Amino acid sequence: MRKAEKILEPVTLEEARIWYGGADPVHDFNHVLRVYRIAERLAIAEGADLEIVRVAALLHDSRGSAPGIAGNFRMEHHITSANFAGSVLTDKGWPEERITAVQHCILAHRYRGHEEAPQTIEAKVLFDADKLDVLGAIGAARTIAYAAIENQPFYSEPSQQFLQTGEIQPGETHSSYHEFLFKLCHVKDRMFTQSGKALAKSRHTYLVNFYEQLQAEVRGER
Repeated sequence: MRKAEKILEPVTLEEARIWYGGADPVHDFNHVLRVYRIAERLAIAEGADLEIVRVAALLHDSRGSAPGIAGNFRMEHHITSANFAGSVLTDKGWPEERITAVQHCILAHRYRGHEEAPQTIEAKVLFDADKLDVLGAIGAARTIAYAAIENQPFYSEPSQQFLQTGEIQPGETHSSYHEFLFKLCHVKDRMFTQSGKALAKSRHTYLVNFYEQLQAEVRGER
């Protein structure tokens, strides 16, 4: 008789909510829920392992993702979150190979500054789901909120140096519009999955139109 597969203890939404209790409005549990929901949608469309994707989504920003963290902790939040995921899932009795699969998703979800690129379909799904949350209406809201947290304006005119190199001049602010030019307008070209690319296209269009309108209103053109 074939031995029944062990049913793994899940990570619940209620459990995950606790990990984000002190997060800022940009990286709080609402962000995690949005990533979780869109990751489920992408995982089903792409034939990914739903269990791996769900758990990785709930744990991907669980340690050190908020801005303003001292030192390099935020820059390494994918590493600290992956390590935390390992502890959580080990305590729940998950097998090593599935823990490793979740950790790879988390380690590979960062847009910039990471050394590990998504290799599995589950990691690609999480990457795309996380990046979709910086596009569209949510992307506009989050980017402006992030600027406010960092005491930066929601709009300031970028210098020619920034437009040409992406580097700000001394004394130049890094507004939400700067972040749009530096990162958000390129996100759609970094997607991995076909379903993610389709969603990114429409959200990208919305975000471009939003910042065109914002720029025109600031200049008194509309």
